[in-house]
Amino acid sequence: MVGHQARENRPLRFGVVAPIMTDMPTWRDRLRGLADSGYSTILMPDVPQWQPAPGPALAVAATITGLRVGTWVYASPVRPAWITAWEAHSLSVLTDGRFEMGIGTGRPGIADQLRELGLPATPVGRRASQVREVVAALRDLDGPDRRTPVVMAVGGAKSQALAAELADTVTFVMPQIETRAETRQRVERFDNRRGAELALHVPVVGESVAAFMAGPDTDPAAVRAADSLAFLPDDPAAAAEEIQRRREEFGFSYFVFGVDVAGALAPVVAELAGR
Repeated sequence: MVGHQARENRPLRFGVVAPIMTDMPTWRDRLRGLADSGYSTILMPDVPQWQPAPGPALAVAATITGLRVGTWVYASPVRPAWITAWEAHSLSVLTDGRFEMGIGTGRPGIADQLRELGLPATPVGRRASQVREVVAALRDLDGPDRRTPVVMAVGGAKSQALAAELADTVTFVMPQIETRAETRQRVERFDNRRGAELALHVPVVGESVAAFMAGPDTDPAAVRAADSLAFLPDDPAAAAEEIQRRREEFGFSYFVFGVDVAGALAPVVAELAGR
């Protein structure tokens, strides 16, 4: 047992953060390729003004691929709670239950973004409460016959406690050069007695750093040297071995990559998906 987490192995699944960084025909072709590679979920970041909004983009992605779709992740300080819940519920309805609402308290520098958008600054201590309000509104909108899965990106004690109570899937917000031993301690401290799925955000694969998943100054060599779980080798055999090790040692069963490496890792995903 790791901390309070039951150590039964969940089947492995794989998601891809696929922001619209190209022309639309190229983006659509990429998504069609992912649909045939064993990936389960197309994910969209929530970064205002950099690309189309996640809700419409995911509705299109769901139609193109037939895969699950999700936000990775809604930034709660930028979004009114009820409107966020309404969009999430609507996506769940429109995709026949294939939508997963990822939500967190915002990327580093969220206070600067709020100022740029003319939105009120949210005190740090209030941000977990905002996430709770979104989830509560979503559950009300879903009603008794629907349950939209909730993925929470968590860092501090308040967000971890909220995720332990409410999340279906949890991903930890970690420094990119956090060591394997430090991540082990982080997972052991998390109270996962409810058995939430644990997801691992992997922004660095080989020498590639995924757009929207890591900062522009990320040094792949430093991430690798730290023995950080933010890194995976780009050799398929080594990557497959490491993914299975991380499930055995930590309980991670949902792995999220950037779209630029999704093709290179497709053989790994095809081999491991559902195991």
